[in-house]
Amino acid sequence: MNPFVFEAEITPGMGVEEFCELATAVEDAGFDRLGVSDVALWPDTYQLQVLAARSTKKIMIGSMVTNPYTRNPAVHASALATLNDASNGRAFFGVGVGAGLEEIGINPLRPVTALRETITVIRSLLNGEETFFQGSVFNFNTSGLVVPHKGMVPVAIGTRSPQVMRLAGEIADIALVGARNLSPSSVANYKQWLSEGADRVGRDVSEVKIAPRVTLCVSEDSKLAHSSVKRYAAHYLEIVGENGPEVEQVRKNDIFKALSRSRGWYFDHNRFDDPELESLVDDELVKEFAIVGTPREVAEQLEEVLSLGFSQISCNLAAVRRTGSSMAEGLFETIKGSGLALEFLRKKQ
Repeated sequence: MNPFVFEAEITPGMGVEEFCELATAVEDAGFDRLGVSDVALWPDTYQLQVLAARSTKKIMIGSMVTNPYTRNPAVHASALATLNDASNGRAFFGVGVGAGLEEIGINPLRPVTALRETITVIRSLLNGEETFFQGSVFNFNTSGLVVPHKGMVPVAIGTRSPQVMRLAGEIADIALVGARNLSPSSVANYKQWLSEGADRVGRDVSEVKIAPRVTLCVSEDSKLAHSSVKRYAAHYLEIVGENGPEVEQVRKNDIFKALSRSRGWYFDHNRFDDPELESLVDDELVKEFAIVGTPREVAEQLEEVLSLGFSQISCNLAAVRRTGSSMAEGLFETIKGSGLALEFLRKKQ
C-alpha cells in the first residue's frame, strides 16, 4: 500500500470524450483521487464526475472544489448519492468558497456559516435521515433523499482563509491548503489554525488529513513547462500579497501591470498572457508557486513538499502550452510526466 496519497484536479476545458480519456489517464498515472473543477460557466462538475466514475475503476472522484452558493445542499446531496452509486462508493465532496461567482452575480457572503450548514445538511441527507434544520442560511424540513447513500462520503474543505481552515479542523475529513506558496512558517500557520478548530470541538486533529494544493506542470521540455505556468505564478504572487516570496517592488509592480493586461482565467488554455510575463517571471519565481519541470525534477520537488510533514498532495494539473495544442493535449503531457514522477518518487519510499 502506498504511504502517500496524490490527488489530481482536471479543469474541464474540453469536450466530454476527451475529459473521460483524461480521467482514465489520471488513474493509470497512479493518482489516488481525481478532482473535477467547479467553475461558473464551465462544464458541470457533477455530470463530469459521474462520467469519470464510469470511465475508471478504483480512483476516488469528487469536486475540487464546489461551493455552497450555486447549489442548494439538497442538490449537492442528491448529486453525491448519484455519484457514489455510479462509482461503487468512490465519491468525495470537495467544497470551498468557490470560483468565478462574482461573474454570475453571486456575492459569497458568510462563507464559514454557509459551508458549515451545507456540510451538516448533506451528511444528514446522505445518511438517510429525516432532516429538520433551521440555520442562518438554510432551512430544511424534509423526509430525506429518495435513494440515500447511507455511508460516509469524505468531506474535503479547500481554503487559504484562517477562519475556514479552523472550520476544517472542526468538521472536515481532509483540509486542502489553498495557497501555492509553501514554507515551513506558512505550513505551521495552517496546521495551527486546523488545530484550533479541532480543539474548539474536542476533536483529535490527527483525524483530519491535510493536503497542500500545488500547481503541477510536467514535460520532458523543462523550459516549456516553466513557461506554461508563468501566468499562474503571477496570479498567485498577487493573491498572497505580503505573505509571499520576496520580490523587488519595482519588478513586482511590473508583474502586476502585465497581469492586468492579460485576459481570461489563469488556467484557461486559450487565455492571453501579456508577453512581458515571460521575462518578468523567472524560473525561480515559478518554483515558488508550482511543481514544474521534467518528471525527475518534479519527483524531487514533490519529495520536498512531503518533507514539510504531509502524507497527501493535491495537484492542480496545468496543461503544457505548445503552439497550436489544445488544453486536453497539454494535460495529457502533464499527466504522462506525472505518472513517471510518481513512479520515481514511490520507488524511493
